[in-house]
Amino acid sequence: MPAKKKKRVPAKKKTARRPPPQSLPSVARPMSSFEFCRALIRDVPDFPKPGIVFKDITPLLASPRALHIVLDGIAERFIGEHVDAIVGIEARGFIFGGALAARLNASFVPVRKPGKLPAAVDRVDLVTEYSRDALEMHKGSIRESAHVIVVDDVLATGGTAKAAAELVHKQGGYVVGYAFVVELSFLGGREKLLPVRVESVMTY
Repeated sequence: MPAKKKKRVPAKKKTARRPPPQSLPSVARPMSSFEFCRALIRDVPDFPKPGIVFKDITPLLASPRALHIVLDGIAERFIGEHVDAIVGIEARGFIFGGALAARLNASFVPVRKPGKLPAAVDRVDLVTEYSRDALEMHKGSIRESAHVIVVDDVLATGGTAKAAAELVHKQGGYVVGYAFVVELSFLGGREKLLPVRVESVMTY
């Protein structure tokens, strides 16, 4: 009598064991560059008069990293474009305007309050959010048809920047852009400067 064949029992498939889930290490992510700069700007109430909250950028200027971030943040928006001159508005516009002119290989032209420039000037009167004032620029600072960017630290109501643009136009130049470190959007200054391009690094 033939022997019975043994039934083969299929071997159990070995399944690879998954390693137990591990929690990802916590990484302290740095602030974004512009948030780092924003954190350095402080509010000063009742300056220069009661009811005004002044945005003080001096702590930002004290930080080399923040100053570079702001300057590069403005410059990179205009790199490769035709820019002949940077017009900086007294006084903090000088800080950013001069450095921006160096980055964009453009000339720097200061716009000052009356009586500060020694040679013959063009003048524009204006009303700011604080008082009546005027701005002056040396005659012959802007060549005919030059492409100009107007720079200041803060865009508030836009009156000062627009007056600086008038000085540029008086000398035959074209304002192709405005650049600001801080824009106070609730004051509506941007609308006063349109349709010319307006660039600001930080907006409140």
